[in-house]
Amino acid sequence: MAPNEIVAPMLAKAVPGVPDPDSVAGGLAYEPKWDGFRGIVSFDGDDVEIGSRGAKPLTRYFPELVDAFARLLPVPCVLDGEIVIRAARSGQAHLDWEALSQRIHPAASRVEMLSRETPAMFVAFDLIEVEGVSLLDQPFSERRAALERLVGELGDPIRLTRITKDVELARRWLEEFEGAGLDGVVAKPLAAPYSPGKRVMLKAKHHRTADVVALGYRIHASGSGVGSILLGLYDDGGRLRNVGGMSAFSNARRLELLDELAPYVERGDDGGAVTGETERSRFSSGRDVSFVQLRPELVAEVRYDQLEGDRFRHTAQFERWRPDREPRSCTFEQIERPVAYDLDEVLGTGGVDS
Repeated sequence: MAPNEIVAPMLAKAVPGVPDPDSVAGGLAYEPKWDGFRGIVSFDGDDVEIGSRGAKPLTRYFPELVDAFARLLPVPCVLDGEIVIRAARSGQAHLDWEALSQRIHPAASRVEMLSRETPAMFVAFDLIEVEGVSLLDQPFSERRAALERLVGELGDPIRLTRITKDVELARRWLEEFEGAGLDGVVAKPLAAPYSPGKRVMLKAKHHRTADVVALGYRIHASGSGVGSILLGLYDDGGRLRNVGGMSAFSNARRLELLDELAPYVERGDDGGAVTGETERSRFSSGRDVSFVQLRPELVAEVRYDQLEGDRFRHTAQFERWRPDREPRSCTFEQIERPVAYDLDEVLGTGGVDS
């Protein structure tokens, strides 16, 4: 790998539950799904670079990790893992997403302060290169063994993720680990090579989520604050498509959103906000369909039930902003599509199933 080159991380495809190990040739291993910033760490023996899932540089935001990698890693290597922040709640440790998201800040002084007040950890779960030798073509079983030898005994703030081949234990993890702030289980084919940018792994989560681009917003019907935010995904042709919206904000949250969205408002030559209109439907007759346009730079994670065609069937629910995500990485490919089923089979003959 060339100096300072950050490989694209291997991705996961959503599945409805933790899959059986014999569902994939060569079997599966299971890991907790960490809820943090994906990080590809490149250490050349002197310098450290951290890239995000969307290839955004994260190095400057986590100086405490940069220092730890330079001190603790015994040889040059490229690691794949998750940046997380550990916090205490009611006497128990959990992941703190809010504290993590605050680490993405433009002011170096604040980054330095937060690195002391809310230090991050790195949970390693794959090894891409070691001492200049690429492991991309090696099966995951061999990469995992090499990862254990490299970082298994390093200690804080670099941790090695837990792993099991016991599917029943993995299914317990899916339920039990949620209380610690984790959001699912990842199943990894033991025989698979590392495939940058491809959805080779399988992820089982507690609910469906998607990362989407904020396209614009409408003022609430009361005239105060943001009523709804329009959402977009990139299609195969690279076109940003409107897929619906999210709403149901509290009165206080509507006003907060005005401030949060203000830096992303599209401005015309006169400095005023650019507005647009969505297509009218029979449900929007007589209703204001105008919206304030936003530059496609802000990514949000939303909860949704399913897609109908190329739009969310119901209004999505806001989960959190994703400052670590690149907008163009928000594609339809991440959407979990229900398996096709014949409606006639659902309707049947009207009899009673035994």
